[in-house]
Parts: sequence; C-alpha cells; structure tokens
Amino acid sequence: MIQLLFRSLGVTTLAVALVVLNYDCAKTLDARALHVTKLGEAWYAVNPNSLLLLQPAIERHVAVWLWDPVVQTVLEQPTWLALGVLGAILVLLGRKKSRSPAMEATDPPSNRR
Repeated sequence: MIQLLFRSLGVTTLAVALVVLNYDCAKTLDARALHVTKLGEAWYAVNPNSLLLLQPAIERHVAVWLWDPVVQTVLEQPTWLALGVLGAILVLLGRKKSRSPAMEATDPPSNRR
C-alpha cells in the first residue's frame, strides 16, 4: 500500500517537473534567452510564508550549518531538476520488490507465480 503511495506521488512529481520544464522552454523561446525557474522562486510564488519560515525552523530545530551550504544550494537549482530527482527517488522507493531466481527455485510449486 505504501509502495503505491510512493509511486503515485513520484509519478505526479515527475509530471509537475515536466510541466515546469515545458514552461521554462516556452519562456526561453519567447525571450530568446535562457530562462530557468529556480526552486526557491517557484516555492515563493506558491506559498511565500512557508518558505520564509523554513530558514528559522531549520536553524533552530535541525542545525545552523545546514541552511547555508545545503538548503540554499537546493533552492537555487532549477525547479524541473529538483522535482525530477525527487520524483525519481519516490518512484524507486515505490517499486515492486523483485524476487531473485534462487528464491523462486526454493519455493514450493504452489507458491510460484
């Protein structure tokens, strides 16, 4: 059940990544100059309050050093890339576990697929 949730969220995230990539491509062609939507800009456009609360929350509850080199670097990445990586990780977490041929050989015939 949890695998289905991970796969569904992963595929949805990958679809959003493709939409953002399409948007960036359209803006690039329209302006005839490279246009890249950064993750921080997209997050601020969707929900600015949560982004503004993220820095103090990370510095207070996790680690002060985590904000500047790690989180800021992630927020400066292209949105389609960050969402694509997240979506791929979710899909991989939700993949069905494959059984090895050795395991199948030891199973009784009634349990084989």
